[in-house]
Amino acid sequence: MALEIRQVQKLAQQLVMTPQLQQAIKLLQLSRIELQEMVTTELEENPALEEVPVSEIETAEQGPQESQPGGSEQVEEPVLNREPSGVDKIGTLDWQEYLDSHSNSIHGSLTAEANSDDGDGPPSWENSLTKKTSLEDHLIWQLRLSKATEKEENVGLYIIGNLNENGYLALSLEDVCSATEAALEDAEAVHKRILFFDPVGVAARDLRECLLAQLESLGLADSLAARIASDFLGHLESKRYEKLARELGVGIDEIADAAHVIASLEPKPSRGFEQDEVRTVLPDVFVEKVGDDYVIYLNDEGVPRLRVSSLYRRMVGQEGEAEVQARQYLQEKVRAATWLIKSIQQRQQTLFRVTQSIFKFQREFLDHGVSQLRPMVLRDIAEDIHMHESTVSRATANKYVYTPQGLFELKFFFQSGIRGGNGEDVASETVKEKIRGIITAEDPQKPYSDQHIAAVLSDNSIEIARRTVAKYREAMGILPSSQRRQPFLRK
Repeated sequence: MALEIRQVQKLAQQLVMTPQLQQAIKLLQLSRIELQEMVTTELEENPALEEVPVSEIETAEQGPQESQPGGSEQVEEPVLNREPSGVDKIGTLDWQEYLDSHSNSIHGSLTAEANSDDGDGPPSWENSLTKKTSLEDHLIWQLRLSKATEKEENVGLYIIGNLNENGYLALSLEDVCSATEAALEDAEAVHKRILFFDPVGVAARDLRECLLAQLESLGLADSLAARIASDFLGHLESKRYEKLARELGVGIDEIADAAHVIASLEPKPSRGFEQDEVRTVLPDVFVEKVGDDYVIYLNDEGVPRLRVSSLYRRMVGQEGEAEVQARQYLQEKVRAATWLIKSIQQRQQTLFRVTQSIFKFQREFLDHGVSQLRPMVLRDIAEDIHMHESTVSRATANKYVYTPQGLFELKFFFQSGIRGGNGEDVASETVKEKIRGIITAEDPQKPYSDQHIAAVLSDNSIEIARRTVAKYREAMGILPSSQRRQPFLRK
């Protein structure tokens, strides 16, 4: 059969995403900080986009000072108190009027308060940034104060540079000697010196050496605790105190005292020097209780209010053929600014509607906390506000809400359900909270097994398997009953 080239026509349907739709989707899944950064970038790159001055914002929010003709004041209804309408109907919008009278902010009271001159606002984050001292810098500082020779300092720097995330030496002293061309006894001497730097036990090669160094610094090198740390850490971890007492020939009370001393030591010398920066979470939404109702506010603080420059709009409207290319450039920039403002408006309205719907379902959570969290999936919210599930997913991504019960990620409220004895589903987070409560109330000397916890939950109309209890317990970072047992409590 001969090959030939043909032209064929056929009809097909496919989804084509316009640049404007792609921008709206991108904005929807941005966090508030990311949105602020993106807006700042757009302000730098698009000359047709400008930030509304604070003075104009305050004047607009204060409203007209004099009555309008006819004796009645015209008060613009806040966007949050009405259903989205004109913003979603692009074809019917009068963009000229819209851009003259609107900015991208959907809730301005928070911004007005943040920009007030009363001095009550929070300080700028930039004014409170500091560089955290690393464990490596802290040890090098001590090494250079220890009057070490140049050769000893080279060995010490190599040891310090090869500590792992827990503060332990990640290689052998033979490797240190090979890399620094030092004698083994010299490397051992430098290592011994670093071992007693602050924090004591740093650069140890294992847990045993770390604990023994700390006990020696406390003057307990010949104590019972040192003997246990040297040769019986396995027995101590499994809390086989009776067997430990028999092998060491001492009483149970002495073993308990030694165990308490060891428990007070630091198994991870690097603790407190971690370089992972603490991420400050700023809520995108606030939920406050006013009377018997809950009011939702969007956090616009730090996000500039935008508008299209009136100068550029006038330049776009000028007639003439001499500046055709310039006019095309201006039209493109004005169009981009217009769609950015509209996309931000849509993002804010979508976020508000999604949050409003979430707490319509989770009213009991707002009143009573996690114990009353209701099972919920994306489909519940999507059907309630007539949006697609993917839109709800993007709207809740990387967003946080501050409620009377604390700060939570919006994704937190979408919980799978476990069938309860009364026929109603119980949220998995609620089950975790109940497990945590049961373990908190247990006798430390006789902790509950996973099977017993499952039986207690069953008595409370929550049917759950033992393995599910174990899975939830591990997810919460709670040890099994054998390791939670405390045979000898110190009074």
